[in-house]
Amino acid sequence: MRRRQFFGACARAGATVAAAASAATALSAATRLADSGATQASPNATPPFKLSVMLWTVYEKLPFDQRIEKVAEAGYNAVELVNEYKNFTKEDYARFRAKKRELHLTVDATSGINHSLCDSSQRDAFLDEVRAKLPVLEELECNKLIILSGDKVPGQTPQQMHESCIEGLKRAADIAATKNVGLLLENIDPEENPKYFLTSVAEGFQIVRSVGAPNVQFLYDFFHDQIAEGNLLAKLEKNLDLIGVVHIADVPGRHDPGTGEINYPNIFRKLGQLGFNGYVAMEFIPEGETVAALRAAREMAIKYGSTQRNQSAQFINPGRPHATA
Repeated sequence: MRRRQFFGACARAGATVAAAASAATALSAATRLADSGATQASPNATPPFKLSVMLWTVYEKLPFDQRIEKVAEAGYNAVELVNEYKNFTKEDYARFRAKKRELHLTVDATSGINHSLCDSSQRDAFLDEVRAKLPVLEELECNKLIILSGDKVPGQTPQQMHESCIEGLKRAADIAATKNVGLLLENIDPEENPKYFLTSVAEGFQIVRSVGAPNVQFLYDFFHDQIAEGNLLAKLEKNLDLIGVVHIADVPGRHDPGTGEINYPNIFRKLGQLGFNGYVAMEFIPEGETVAALRAAREMAIKYGSTQRNQSAQFINPGRPHATA
């Protein structure tokens, strides 16, 4: 991911007209999904849950301020970051805070911890990195930090790495709680990173339950879990109390919801039906024009997430047992 200097000046007369034209000609597959049992979402409809965009997927070649403008243009009120602010000065942070208030944007989460959670030999360095990140989160006005498990440790058993994750999160939770910051443990599938430890969402939920800290939750990435394990709806429902954020992308290719094998209408229905109150973050690579694709994904989430319980029941089979997690 490229990092660029903050706030390059840019005149963009006619951008709204151009974006509208692109949206008309580059409709995402999400808009083509039809369902007679769901109401049509209007562009100004209120989402049934909070929506966000992971910024690394959006207009990588544009300056940072223009990228977050595109997120707002697509109708979102939150953004997630991955070290795009790495070289910010105090003045850059101040300008960013002013810009996001102008755009009515929130930073709902950021990542950027590099030391391993599952490797106990890196524990002190991991905790020092968490401490160092807290002032950055304060500058961003963000209260959620994404934590990765790290790669498997040669010579250690899966149980040793599992226990290291629990102990590391317990200690990090105490540090983060001093600034009212929550931690989000995230899964990654073994195809994307064969070395990564936490490929199992079922195990991730076990770790978070064992930590038992109110400021430690799970970041449930449906894209990764579809590749690694599947059984998404059952795990979502059974572990809702542990989930702080979900990530949205389809399989294969990490493209728009509705382009692949994941039934995102049912995912959004279930999130709405369960009253999910965390963030639903779009982390997909658009197949068409980006703003149009983000708008279509937002409208899909509203359309299906707002469907009433009695309408959605016919699409979710309650008779299947929960096989995992």
